[in-house]
Amino acid sequence: MSAGDSASAVDSVTLEVIRNGCEAVAEEMNATLVRTGYSPNIKERRDCSTALFDAAGEMIAQAETMPVHLGAMPYSVAAAVEAFPPDSLDPGDSVLLNDPFRGGAHLPDLTLVTPIHDDAGDEVIAFAANRAHHADIGGSTAGSVAADSTEIYQEGLRIPPVKFERGTGAVAEDGTPEGEVREDVLSMILANVRTPEERRGDLRAQVAANATGRRRFRDLAAEHGETLAPALEAIKDYSERRMRAELADLPDGTYEFADALDDDGRGNEDLAVEVALTVDGDGVTVDFTGTADQTEGPINAVLAVTASATYYAVRCVTDPDIPPNHGCYRPIEVVAPEGTIVNPRPPAAVVGGNLETSQRVTDAVLGALAKAAPEAVAAAGQGTMNNVTLGGTDPRGDGDSPYAFYETQGGGFGGRASGDGMDGVHVHMSNTLNTPAEVLETAYPLRIERYELRPDSGGAGEHRGGLGLRRDIRVRGHTARLSLLAERHESRPYGLAGGGEGANGAAYLVDDAGDELEKLPAKHTRDLPDGSVVSVRTPGGGGYGDPADRSDEAVERDLRLGKLTPGAAREEYGYEAAPDATDGDGD
Repeated sequence: MSAGDSASAVDSVTLEVIRNGCEAVAEEMNATLVRTGYSPNIKERRDCSTALFDAAGEMIAQAETMPVHLGAMPYSVAAAVEAFPPDSLDPGDSVLLNDPFRGGAHLPDLTLVTPIHDDAGDEVIAFAANRAHHADIGGSTAGSVAADSTEIYQEGLRIPPVKFERGTGAVAEDGTPEGEVREDVLSMILANVRTPEERRGDLRAQVAANATGRRRFRDLAAEHGETLAPALEAIKDYSERRMRAELADLPDGTYEFADALDDDGRGNEDLAVEVALTVDGDGVTVDFTGTADQTEGPINAVLAVTASATYYAVRCVTDPDIPPNHGCYRPIEVVAPEGTIVNPRPPAAVVGGNLETSQRVTDAVLGALAKAAPEAVAAAGQGTMNNVTLGGTDPRGDGDSPYAFYETQGGGFGGRASGDGMDGVHVHMSNTLNTPAEVLETAYPLRIERYELRPDSGGAGEHRGGLGLRRDIRVRGHTARLSLLAERHESRPYGLAGGGEGANGAAYLVDDAGDELEKLPAKHTRDLPDGSVVSVRTPGGGGYGDPADRSDEAVERDLRLGKLTPGAAREEYGYEAAPDATDGDGD
């Protein structure tokens, strides 16, 4: 059916009702996943995503959650459908996978795909899917985010598409088919992870989320009958038309930008991410030719991740209100040469590609788009997820329980034409929350000693870059295995329109007073004895516009709020603070 045919088949009011109904289903799925999740990573940080797909496996609606998940999840659904065609799936079945080279992103992200059948159980009419970051999936390091991995076999349990639930043939009171988890598959997973009960709980939450999606979508199907299928086509076509109209407003041409990853943790430095973005009428091609070859360390990003970051960046600069679905992405072509850090061959280590390289891809694509639409693009954000993993044996209770703590850290968002960047937030491809100190200290043998904004870390500009964070974590009563996986410790987030760069990130071991004892590499794994304190400092965002154009009132406000020290005000803005003001060290 063509775009015109699908649009004419459904009146605009019904189309909007069904579109909003699908989005509501995806949002309710996400609410179920968060509410029933077992680990702090799901319940508190909300490191998870949900979406609906039509019978052809094309995305029709998503919850507004993790950008790095959502553009990549269609690859997972396609892999599940390829392994288990719709006619081989029974009501109540579901498919689980995490293999990055078969539709996944990195091993901690487990994707569950559930077919939604018609009332007779004869035909698949849609799919419900969700992705959740599990705090441990095995591998060489607790938390499964090892900074020193060199091949995917070290990173955890690799799951190709496999039936996780099998339909029982029974039907629930509300008419939806029932399934049961395959105990052989579940047992295999739990035998390979450090925290099996936590994994069991989070997998149950994923099952519950898709059950919600199946139930609610069947309600939509019952209400709209034969109108539903053409409406789903029309929803995708509507997004495509809007995206093409936005792209047509950009000036035609090829816009180039280059950025780089600091290193891969294995001695390979300044790994280029190069973009040539061509706007041609109502389409855009994003070509990564010239990007560094895949490397030994764990910063290789599979194609699904690279595409996800690219889609996100284009959506940011066009109209974020365009409904995100398969049609929205049709006008965007991604060229990522095989064998590079943006499309590696197996058995490359990839855990950091999803976390760190995705951010640099975003920075590079936005940098290119800034040349086509200068006022629509913010300066670079922190450009990293600042991954911190700690694991060991919890000395509390019976003293025999392994734990795995994983968290990404917020930082500075870039300044923009309309205002300052946000302080201490998760930027671009990461859209999680932090783990509240109270929850972290209850769940793990760790303590938050210090948690604050970093003065002077935002890039100078008419509109200042957002501030980075400092978060100090103490190990309590045991020896913990630490893995850091971060970026922008050497390079700095770029400014735009004359704005200054954001501050670098850093990590240290510190003493009880918080004074620095040892600087740690950005990608680093080591044991920490009882009482050790690791201090993570996250980058600030780049500034936007000439610092000379920043108003005195804005500088005074930053001084009053402690976001800027008098020395930085003098150096960056030529502003002399009041005589009673004191300089700080910025950390």
